[in-house]
Amino acid sequence: MTELEGVIDRITFQNEENGYTVARLQTDGETLTVVGFLPNISSGENLRLTGDWIIHPTYGRQFKVEAFEVLPPVTRQGIERYLGSGLIKGIGPVTAKKLVQAFGLETLKIIDETPERLMEIEGIGPQKAEKIVKALEEQRQIRRMMVFLRGVGITPALATKIYRHYGEQAAAIIKENPYRLADELFGVGFKTADRIAALLGRKDPAALERVRAGILYYLGKKTEEGHVYVPKEGFAAEVGKELAAPAAVVEQAINGLVQEKELYLEEGRLYLAVFYWCERRVAEKLRFLLQEKPVERPLLFTDEELKNLTFEQRLAVEKAFQAGVLLITGGPGTGKTTTIRSLIRLCRLRGEKAMLAAPTGRAAKRLKEATGEEAKTIHRLLEFGYTPGSGLSYGRNEERPLEADIVIIDEVSMLDLPLFYQLLRAITPGTRLVLVGDQDQLPSVGPGSVLRDLIASEVIPLVRLKTIFRQAQTSKIVTNAHRINEGRMPELTGAADFFFINAAEPRQIVDEVIRLVTLRLPRYLKCDPVEEIQVLSPMRKTLTGVDNLNLLLQEALNPRSGNTPEIRFGERVFRPRDKVMQIRNNYAKMVFNGDLGKIVRIDPEEQQVTVAFTDEEAERQLNYAYEELDELVLAYAISVHKSQGSEYPVVVIPVTTQHYLLLQRNLLYTGITRAKKMVVLVGTKKALAIAVRNNKIEDRYSWLAALLSGWEEKGAGAEL
Repeated sequence: MTELEGVIDRITFQNEENGYTVARLQTDGETLTVVGFLPNISSGENLRLTGDWIIHPTYGRQFKVEAFEVLPPVTRQGIERYLGSGLIKGIGPVTAKKLVQAFGLETLKIIDETPERLMEIEGIGPQKAEKIVKALEEQRQIRRMMVFLRGVGITPALATKIYRHYGEQAAAIIKENPYRLADELFGVGFKTADRIAALLGRKDPAALERVRAGILYYLGKKTEEGHVYVPKEGFAAEVGKELAAPAAVVEQAINGLVQEKELYLEEGRLYLAVFYWCERRVAEKLRFLLQEKPVERPLLFTDEELKNLTFEQRLAVEKAFQAGVLLITGGPGTGKTTTIRSLIRLCRLRGEKAMLAAPTGRAAKRLKEATGEEAKTIHRLLEFGYTPGSGLSYGRNEERPLEADIVIIDEVSMLDLPLFYQLLRAITPGTRLVLVGDQDQLPSVGPGSVLRDLIASEVIPLVRLKTIFRQAQTSKIVTNAHRINEGRMPELTGAADFFFINAAEPRQIVDEVIRLVTLRLPRYLKCDPVEEIQVLSPMRKTLTGVDNLNLLLQEALNPRSGNTPEIRFGERVFRPRDKVMQIRNNYAKMVFNGDLGKIVRIDPEEQQVTVAFTDEEAERQLNYAYEELDELVLAYAISVHKSQGSEYPVVVIPVTTQHYLLLQRNLLYTGITRAKKMVVLVGTKKALAIAVRNNKIEDRYSWLAALLSGWEEKGAGAEL
């Protein structure tokens, strides 16, 4: 082994996923190339390296690093480059220059030992001085952790997240039980935790703590797929195979988790505890609300309403005043919004208070615009937020219910089981609940199939809106959506708002989508390609999938520009003006899975990205630390599932046999009904025909319909 000391002159390449680095090292005698695992290093750092010389067939003589130690920079230039590299939060190139000009070679010593002297520098007050000291120590701790976890795929951003979650106890906690990472941190799955466990010498595949963690992880993955429970028999066998653990050990671990009430097992159905109780309490609360019989009073429809409302709409309005809970379902153009408006008008006439809400900010904003009434997200309706002493919680519940005569929830197809439970907690008998949605849309992103289960139970009163209004019949978007829903091919010619462009090969499809978004549609419609056009794709992977389309659309619509800062996070690159999407519920920020925003600022000095989100009330700007960027993805193209509850002026959808597994009728129907002004399908008629014929509904394990239909008053929900 050979030892070298020198200063990093520049980083030629660094893999954010594993820390593999190619850098130029300046020593006393020469500048040479070093390669190896050097996570989180930056230009200007002074290193002591241990390794061997190798000859690369293309790049020649290199020093392959086996181990390294970070030494304090020894020159003024080195200190300035190190501090100004962006590695230390709160210090950029300008501040680094000021510090070195003032303190010279003593700069790092002053930061460590007499940080109060930092306030001698113009622009540095007590808070910024404290931030600089904390950030420098944090970087040292994070680098130690990276070395500790070497070789298991921990990125600098993930190491930062681990350190900020656990603090200085991070290494001790990981040594004690690495599987805690999978339970407690977004971005760390069971497989990463398992690799860390193996690194620490825990290599027994049948270790009970490993099997328990694996069961919880894989059951959690099932809920992410929409299931409320899983059949225990098949699941236990699947987990045993994944973990290479004996069936007896898996059974033992499941039994232990059931005894500890982390899992519930009922007639072969295996639940995570939270979903077991959600499902039962939803059924109980619905039964309780249905037993309430509101006082019936005559409704005074105006002549205009009598003339323009269909029989089904009038029936829906009437039943909303007669039933404790009512379902209203219908496709596009059948007048769901008109029904809601009439319902609100009659509430006012009777001196009653109505509240409107929807599962997402975009859906609530649409509801507000369509009705002219205040509409909120369900989270805001329930006053979800931070409460001193109890943390994040719902302000409306059994003790403090919603003060309304009627609560109307739109886009109920998007409503998952846990959120529905929180809503029901805040509704007491005497408050009527009206649930409005389209049962033919895709189910919620979260666990459960609430709307379908309520309909299937035949317990909840139901009104179907079937008549397509005359003005809606002029829209090919509406008529083709209904044709698709009936299993018929859409009409592809003679429309001003519905187009099909034939492209046989995936590369042709991609090229046509890019041309449509960047050139053809903006010129034809005089529209903004980022704000008003949304590409929807059934899948994330493949050439015509969301991930590849996003890379190409970003380069076409928002390419790298001069000195404008950008940040690379793994394989993703984010730039100001990028359209992005949140991919997990972040309750601290009150931003949720599927919310769309735009990057307005990247601050390398503060190591944060600012994203503007528009919800039902106004625009909010939220700051994301670099290590939180795993919650964001580019959103020039998004999946059809993520588009639920939204409307876009123009929708472009690739339809190709590359997406064979997801060519489904309800997925195509959902994608098309997201468009307000125009739909453009790009692909083959063969793929389109496959989707139209495939009426397979996504099966989700849920017991809610059975719990409700087992009620002694079954039949109360017969269709009206």
